[in-house]
Amino acid sequence: MTRVIQGLGDIADRYDVLLCDVWGVIHNGRVSFGGPCATLARWRAERGPVVLISNSPRPAADVVPQLDDLGVPREAWSALVTSGDATRVLLAARAPGPAWAIGPERDAPLYEGLGLSFVGPQTAAFIACTGPVDDDVETPEDYREVLTAAAARGLTMICANPDRMVQRGSRLIYCGGALAELYETLGGKVEMAGKPHGPIYQTCYAEIDRLAGRPVPRERVLAIGDGVATDVAGANAQGLDLLFVASGIHGAETLGPDGIIDPVSVTERLARDGAHAAWASDELRW
Repeated sequence: MTRVIQGLGDIADRYDVLLCDVWGVIHNGRVSFGGPCATLARWRAERGPVVLISNSPRPAADVVPQLDDLGVPREAWSALVTSGDATRVLLAARAPGPAWAIGPERDAPLYEGLGLSFVGPQTAAFIACTGPVDDDVETPEDYREVLTAAAARGLTMICANPDRMVQRGSRLIYCGGALAELYETLGGKVEMAGKPHGPIYQTCYAEIDRLAGRPVPRERVLAIGDGVATDVAGANAQGLDLLFVASGIHGAETLGPDGIIDPVSVTERLARDGAHAAWASDELRW
């Protein structure tokens, strides 16, 4: 069974580096979480590097201003690696395309400097997906008809955000991973580089070793996250210990009516996906 801890301080001496998820752990897309941010800042000051690992489909340089606007202090992290960073490698290999891009205009930095051209689904050589065009109102079903036609053409989808859903404020919104999941059910092929897939972790390890000034053994790296299909599955595949944050995307299933973590529910929720976590807490705190 996953061991519930009071806070990161209970296990701090076991690890040298934190590999921490962003959305759901340190902010909810509207505001940052003061306690978790302060916890990461204390870790950096007392223990070592904090590498943020995000399934944002944009490059890290474009996400940093968003973190600033949300009030995530720079003291809380040492480096940021995004799914967008890892996905650019997949996209560059398919340049000049042409690509059919699905996603909002704000994700345009993903494609900058790659030499891709863009067309509609009828003449595209592949699909580049960051998420619904309007995630405030759209669902995967809005794309079923056009994705069915694309799958029949044998187009591969490069999905820059494997997350299926995230919490924006008090609402759940669909992400690129939900469109990719639908596309696979329609017979389409999908390629992804973000969590839980390996490429984003390889980029993170390079950052970790650079920050530490030495190769850091994986047993000294603690992953932190709230998503079973992404954070937990990714850490499990990489052989990393993980601290599961129960108040995130699965809070309705893993917290009791009083908002306190339910250890049995946590274990059952993880086991449902064949996943496991070494540690769990209702939120990230020291």
